[in-house]
Amino acid sequence: MDVAFIGLGQMGHGMAGRLIDAGHRVTVWNRDTGKAEPFGARGATVAANPADAARSGVAVTMLANDAALEAVCFGHDGLLSAGPGLLHIACSTVSVALTDRLAAAHREAGQGFVSAQVLGRPDVAAAGKLAVIAAGAADDLDVAAPVFAAIGAKTIVMGDRPAMAAAAKAAANFGIAAVIETISEQMRIAEAQGIAADRMAALLIESDFGSRIFGSYAPMIAAQRFEPAGFPLTLGRKDVGLAISAADGAPLPLASLLAERMDAIIAAGGGDRDWSSLGQA
Repeated sequence: MDVAFIGLGQMGHGMAGRLIDAGHRVTVWNRDTGKAEPFGARGATVAANPADAARSGVAVTMLANDAALEAVCFGHDGLLSAGPGLLHIACSTVSVALTDRLAAAHREAGQGFVSAQVLGRPDVAAAGKLAVIAAGAADDLDVAAPVFAAIGAKTIVMGDRPAMAAAAKAAANFGIAAVIETISEQMRIAEAQGIAADRMAALLIESDFGSRIFGSYAPMIAAQRFEPAGFPLTLGRKDVGLAISAADGAPLPLASLLAERMDAIIAAGGGDRDWSSLGQA
């Protein structure tokens, strides 16, 4: 298919390359034209501006932030000036508010709009193994499917409103930050008792710790299914206390926050519920 790719930074570079490798006819544009030139050498067309690139009929954007995406869409020679019939597939991690605004603006311009924010680092993008978090009208998602197939290993559709994908990506990235803090605190507890950091890392990796925990608890929290308890919250609170004690004074801000929340639920009569009730409304 004919597809434009706008934004050739670390992530966009790999994603545009995957579209070329998949046999699509690719047009590229980047504010720094030097980043577009290597794609010309690979057979891509280098556009003069975003509107020119959008003549392909399908335009993928991968830009750093809200301001950059606003400029490409609303600016002079931006995507919204390209006329009706364009499908814009926005892969940038941007706000729900901007995503809603873009959905309305594209609709008014007679254009389609899909939010398809992605999970993965630059090496994952270059390998075409991203997780694509998509939302938009079913017909637009069907048109976008070959793009998703080229850049991603899987596509998860969140709903028919593009902002749903933006919200899901924000939630996912918050989760990454929370997991990083969790791992950091796990390391502090272990190191306080003389356990080598690489040994603790091996425990987490070799026991498939993260995948098991998410696989066990995400369905329970989604269904708000906290009874009967497999592991009562009172016992979970005891264990968090043991972890705080074992850290010998090392800073554990997340553990302290968990202890406070557990105490509040127990005080409200929830101590016999499963400790996944931390996820209760």
